[in-house]
Amino acid sequence: MSTPAQVHRRLAHMSLLIAAVCAVIDVLVYLGQSDTAVTWAWVAVMVAIVVADLALVTPVRLSLAVVLAAVVVDAGGAALLGGPESLSLNEAGLLVASYRAGAWLHGRQAGAALVVVIAGLVLAHATRGIPLDWTVSVTAVKFGLVTWLVGRYTTAWRGYLDELRQRAENQERDERAAVERAVAADRSAIARDLHDVITHHVSAISVHAGAARLRLTGPGTDPVALASLRSVEETSRSALGDLRHMLDVLHGQATPVEDRPGLARVDDLLRGFRSADIEVRLHVTGPPLDLPEPLDIALYRISQEMLTNALRHGTGGPVDLSVRRGEGTVEVEAVNPYDPDGSDVGGGRGLAGITNRAQVFGGRVRTGPRPDGRTWSTHVSFDLEKPA
Repeated sequence: MSTPAQVHRRLAHMSLLIAAVCAVIDVLVYLGQSDTAVTWAWVAVMVAIVVADLALVTPVRLSLAVVLAAVVVDAGGAALLGGPESLSLNEAGLLVASYRAGAWLHGRQAGAALVVVIAGLVLAHATRGIPLDWTVSVTAVKFGLVTWLVGRYTTAWRGYLDELRQRAENQERDERAAVERAVAADRSAIARDLHDVITHHVSAISVHAGAARLRLTGPGTDPVALASLRSVEETSRSALGDLRHMLDVLHGQATPVEDRPGLARVDDLLRGFRSADIEVRLHVTGPPLDLPEPLDIALYRISQEMLTNALRHGTGGPVDLSVRRGEGTVEVEAVNPYDPDGSDVGGGRGLAGITNRAQVFGGRVRTGPRPDGRTWSTHVSFDLEKPA
């Protein structure tokens, strides 16, 4: 799409071309029909024709002055030269000037321009010694009124198109606003349901797990049971934090930076697994990256799903989670032992969810057993230099 400056330059070039063509045509016609000797009057009229035609490049607010100049050149040139050879002096420039006045002038100026053109044509005929009969009036109206009306029609048509375009833009804006209102209403409804249902149950899990843990503090308590209850508490609190972040998003509110999930909080994910006696090793390489918030959250969720898949489908061995931050790239990989005969690693929705999240940001996903046949790798990489 062209910029306003480019459109203005094209219009300026076009107006200059029109003025030059009018000047060339009027001068050639003048030279072709004039058989008088070259005198100062002959030269003055030719120069006046060129100047009046080149005035067509002036701003549109000067259209009335341009019309007046064209009429003065036509009538004045006829008075200076006289004779039938001066029947057409600046006919092309006068037609364009009349059209321009009808197209751009409004109100009294537009009417004045029309009167000037018609009166000037009648005066030019009288100056040339042509009898003023009805044919002269018709000719003057033909040259003046028709081009003026075409200019008015062009302006009216352009205004009509602008009005249609404005109506379409207003309708599109109203429809977009209606969609945004509907989306906001749906988000509010979802947020209310999440708050009323899920938050209540997760809070109850945390409370009951904490109460059970407090009751198991006597002698002879199984430390594994205490660790499991503590893990339930921490996991439920983490789930509540994630849920609050989701509710903030649905409500269009900003979550505090310290509460947002992201790569900087990946270690929080590991705490829950480690409290359940699952060995998880985190390997972070590369300098910290200033990631866009949506991508940072997606990487956190991908890491969370990787660990969940390792817990559900792995054989209970150590899980290695690697975060590699390079120049323009970021990668996350989870490696865990698995049983090729008993693991259903591809039958759930975990890998599909990881793939969908990665594709939103133009990421690449690679999953499958490693060459040893006993470990499973889930690898996701993002090229930060390419737009999502």
